[in-house]
Order: sequence, then C-alpha cells, then structure tokens
Amino acid sequence: MADLTHFDESGRPRMVDVSAKPETDRFAAARGLVRMDEATLALVLSGSAAKGDVARIAELAGTMAAKRTGDLIPLCHPLPLTAVAVRVEPDEALPGLSVTAEVRTTGRTGVEMEALTAVSIACLTIYDMLKAKARGMTIERIELVEKSGGASGDWRRT
Repeated sequence: MADLTHFDESGRPRMVDVSAKPETDRFAAARGLVRMDEATLALVLSGSAAKGDVARIAELAGTMAAKRTGDLIPLCHPLPLTAVAVRVEPDEALPGLSVTAEVRTTGRTGVEMEALTAVSIACLTIYDMLKAKARGMTIERIELVEKSGGASGDWRRT
C-alpha cells in the first residue's frame, strides 16, 4: 500500500493532502469513441434524433460532469475549473462519434480525472439519447491523451 497515495500507512482510504504543493497551471485532455451503425450516425448528423441534438447535449453533459468530478469519484479533490471544452464530432470511418475534452485549472492537483469524467459522461449521454434506435452501440477507448503541470511534469500519449 506504500505506493498508493490514497491509502494511509494502515491501509485506510484518505484524500491526499495537497496543501503544501504550489499552485500551477494544470491541463488535461482525454478522448473516447461511441461506435454505432451508419444509419444511427446518419440520424445524428441529420439532427432528427427523437431526444434532440445529440452532439450538443452530450457536450453540455460532459461539461457539467467535469464540474462534478469531486462528487462522483471518491477521494478526488473538488477543483475550481477555469475552462472545460467538450467536443463531439462525427467519424464516418468508425462509424460513430469521437468525443474529446480539455480541462484547465490553476491549482495544487491535476485535472486528468475531470477530463476523463467529461468524456465518459458525454459518451454515456450519446448512448442514452440513441439507445431506443441502436442498443448495439459500443463505448470505446476512453483514455487520457495528455496532461501538463505539477511536479510530475508533462505527459503525452504516444
């Protein structure tokens, strides 16, 4: 347990104390995919899904989720986010929708979980809005793309 920062020396869960860390600019980007059949993607692109504009509602849901990450993930610090941008774009090669999120703050801990939560909830929202027509959709490859700031420095997926 010594290498896991969310557990104390006796194995009890704890929120990591970041009060001694300096505030730095933090950034994280994440992505994910919702794979669907061509007919379902066409429904999204035409704007005729019964529940409304799938992409824009998913973007809003992802933004709202990023802001609530500290409420959703145990031991995750609640952060004052300075920017959240969620984008849902068609990918006809899948076929499906590509979801990306970029999150920023100035603080003592990173925003990787906020970016991943934004993508996850945006993908789930897409599924929810389209499930009546296509229950066979899959949510795939939710992953951190890059992060910057903090003592661990910058990281980028290769």
